[in-house]
Amino acid sequence: MFENSISRRQLLQQSACGFGAVAANAMLARTGMASSTSGIHGAHHVPKAKRIIFLFMFGGVSQVDSFDYKPMLARRHGELLTFDDARLLAKTGKPTEQKLLNTPWKFNQYGESGRWVSDLFPGMAEHVDDLCLLHGMHTEGVAHGPATLFLHCGSTNMTRPSMGSWVNYGLGSENENLPGFVSISPLGPGGPRKYGAAFLPPKFQGTRLVSTTSDRFTIDSLTRDNMPISEVARQVELLQRLNRQQLDRRASHDAELEAALESHELAWRMQQLAPDVLDCSTETAATQKMYGIDDAKTKDFGQKCLLARRLCESGVRFIEVNYGGDSGNWDQHSDLPKHADHAKAVDRPIAGLLQDLKQRGLLEDTIVWWGGEFGRTPYSEGKGTGRDHNPGGFTVWVAGGGFKAGYAHGETDEFGFRGINGRVHMHDLHATLLHQLGLDHKRLTFKHAGRDFRLTDVHGHVVHDIIA
Repeated sequence: MFENSISRRQLLQQSACGFGAVAANAMLARTGMASSTSGIHGAHHVPKAKRIIFLFMFGGVSQVDSFDYKPMLARRHGELLTFDDARLLAKTGKPTEQKLLNTPWKFNQYGESGRWVSDLFPGMAEHVDDLCLLHGMHTEGVAHGPATLFLHCGSTNMTRPSMGSWVNYGLGSENENLPGFVSISPLGPGGPRKYGAAFLPPKFQGTRLVSTTSDRFTIDSLTRDNMPISEVARQVELLQRLNRQQLDRRASHDAELEAALESHELAWRMQQLAPDVLDCSTETAATQKMYGIDDAKTKDFGQKCLLARRLCESGVRFIEVNYGGDSGNWDQHSDLPKHADHAKAVDRPIAGLLQDLKQRGLLEDTIVWWGGEFGRTPYSEGKGTGRDHNPGGFTVWVAGGGFKAGYAHGETDEFGFRGINGRVHMHDLHATLLHQLGLDHKRLTFKHAGRDFRLTDVHGHVVHDIIA
């Protein structure tokens, strides 16, 4: 029987379901006496990065209004030009004339590299010498659902493991008390598939973190609500004992139930042994200001970026920070000026994240990956004040983790419509990101339904030109 005055040592000694042994192993891991949680494969070659922070800009940021400067749009603004992209062909069945739309924002060159950045992102512009810009990106899917799934899973329709799950499967977490893959406030089409494990063992799926009313983050539906630790211990002990009994009674091994039990045990360790990681309020006022937490317009995404840094330095392997949802997203078909509101919400937090990682020495072995599921067209839509989807040519950037800094790779045509040189397919980007983590995308496989699957399917190649 637990008393309210129970000590942590007594709790670990008396708890059932192996919690005491788990905690002891975690403490030994900190002193090098026990191995950290590992994935199935381990690295195939010497890695240049240990982890990824993916800043997902749901909806599709316009490349010609942000990082892909096209003066030709200004010179030929309002002219009719024939376009034949997949989105138009799906609508009309033939190429059609569309009106070119110039960007409403000014571009300037920044840093020693002289890269062009628009007024949308003044904070990121100050860090342009740390960025590796990929201007010739192209992907699959002309609608948000298929393109978002392709971005995360390498497939537009079939249920496949998310990239974070593949990384977790290959490498695992660096910390016994934290998951290897975390998605902060996941959103958008695709639902749980964006952070799901699909046919991989369920324990490799992402852990979903949501914000609370107290400006903290927690696992959804798993809060203590000021309940005494002894009462929580009794509930967890009973629940896990019943679950284990249920598992033992099954004739065949139930991987999903086993994964559920492991997730409960991991959640317990997160609550009791690493609670401070999820509490951003312990950061200094200067740090919180750097992330924009002092401003109502940047507070939400700033907290998420700060949490990503805390998870990063605590050993989480793949962290996705999602932007969009109730505040809207980048999908501006008829209100392009709305891009300014979204840029305002994310620019200062992302600049703060880059600065913080760099000054802590974490950017060297951490990849920061920024981008959406596709870009937007150089022609107008709606009432002439928006842009349509464009999977044929758009921009993403990566920073740190062994990528070239202050570098621009590839280009789109003179209007920013389609990649023409140095094109990088999403499969190629996936392969390159895995490569930097020490994983060979052709060897990171899992046999399912009689065949070997991988994140890049039967495609993809490592883009060595962007590696330092």
